[in-house]
Amino acid sequence: MGLTSMAVLLLAIAAAIVLFALTIWLWPRLGKRSVGSILGRVGMMLATQLTLFAAIGLWANQSFGFYGSWADLFGQVKEEGVVVDHSAGGKRVQVVSTQAVKVPRGNVPRVGGKIEKIQVAGVDSKINGPAYIYLPPEYFQPEYANRKFPASVVLTGYPGTAEALIKGLDYPVRAHKLSKDKKMQPTVLVMMRPSIVGQRDTECMDIPNGPQAETFFTKDLRKAVAQHYRVGDKAANWGMIGDSTGGYCALKIAMRHPDAYGAAAALSGYYKAPQDPTTGSLFGGSKQLENENDLLWRLKNKEMPPVSLLVTTSKQGEHNYKDTMKFIDAIKAPARVSSIVLDTGGHNFNTWRRELNPALKWMGSRLSA
Repeated sequence: MGLTSMAVLLLAIAAAIVLFALTIWLWPRLGKRSVGSILGRVGMMLATQLTLFAAIGLWANQSFGFYGSWADLFGQVKEEGVVVDHSAGGKRVQVVSTQAVKVPRGNVPRVGGKIEKIQVAGVDSKINGPAYIYLPPEYFQPEYANRKFPASVVLTGYPGTAEALIKGLDYPVRAHKLSKDKKMQPTVLVMMRPSIVGQRDTECMDIPNGPQAETFFTKDLRKAVAQHYRVGDKAANWGMIGDSTGGYCALKIAMRHPDAYGAAAALSGYYKAPQDPTTGSLFGGSKQLENENDLLWRLKNKEMPPVSLLVTTSKQGEHNYKDTMKFIDAIKAPARVSSIVLDTGGHNFNTWRRELNPALKWMGSRLSA
């Protein structure tokens, strides 16, 4: 059973409840002042607390996607990095591994599609970024052999893992089912972390004298994927969707680079980049650069591009509710904005699962093949 499976979480909860009940039941019998009774009480208390902490930890991991597997949790992932040639003649995309989509007959690509783990060589940004590519079943079907597909970049929050997009939020399975039910056009998904340079939270920026994350997402990633896969290379063919930090990145990149992305969806996104120990100095002391990455400032001081935007929030449980309402009210043509506003919902996977299907359908309706 995987770390992120519901069965493991339910088992941990059941174990915590049973051990708690046993501790209460057996406590009078262990009330003697003997060494055995004392050790028994200590053992029961430790076992109860360990199972309780395990249940809470598993729930938190499911909600926020900190670790994608047991090996990831215990630091046992020993897979070595892949050397990618950044020279002009080198490949921009190298496929590292493949996996099936968890749907019936998912091991047959023309039925279930396929997920490929890749390394992207950023020629302009000089960043080598990993990603997972979901290819829909139609990609492998003869009648679509000459068709180019739309693509959507899918970003986690910080410090989430790309694996959580597959195992926790089920993006490939959701896209497969929506497409099969004719509720979403077949779309290639490019699943990544927004932090593509180690553990630094870049907020998808070209940081002065630092990582050029914005260049990676707007130039390198699109060009590499479009050259390696049958994906369109126009802004109308590309969208970006993300949660939390990934949502901020999606909105910002579409607003700043409408020539690269025609649509963006932010699940619980925010509108101004934070600066803290995880980000370091993002703006190099430039107030102008800080303003230009503040989305509410842009709405007041910049012309809006012809992009489609989707924002989500909840009236109770999300801290971005007021700013989201301000953002919606401030949008000007030719931009278009849509929203999902829940009555209640926190900043976690459970909330985003409720928003994902409608967000994917929305994204599918905004992209062209």
